[in-house]
Amino acid sequence: MSGCIFCGIVEGTIPSRKVFENELCYAFLDIFPANRGHTLVIPKSHSLDIHDTDSATYGAVAAAAKEVADLLQEKLHSDGTTLFQMSREAGWQTVFHLHMHVIPRWNGDNLHKPWDIAAATEEDLNTTALLLAQ
Repeated sequence: MSGCIFCGIVEGTIPSRKVFENELCYAFLDIFPANRGHTLVIPKSHSLDIHDTDSATYGAVAAAAKEVADLLQEKLHSDGTTLFQMSREAGWQTVFHLHMHVIPRWNGDNLHKPWDIAAATEEDLNTTALLLAQ
């Protein structure tokens, strides 16, 4: 897609530091990393977000993210991994080409959860469950 930075990376017109590649996906180091080794996994074909892609493409991205997570853990000796896939502006997406963040984690790395954990009320859970079951 014209003007898409990630499509430019796939095409090779924008430089990147490749971590992984297969027929359907490409993975490269994030230039704004949350932690050392933070990698973005993208489909080679353009799709905006999870809602704009088919299940097979999303599955390929998820499978590639698993391979990348294992590679990062093996090579960087991380203690854990955080995966993020953010869709649309309200979902914190900033580059509108489907991508998954694979972030190596170490004990005490000072990264924190992006939301505060609080228990839902029984009423909220029941109301939501009813809406989803319809």
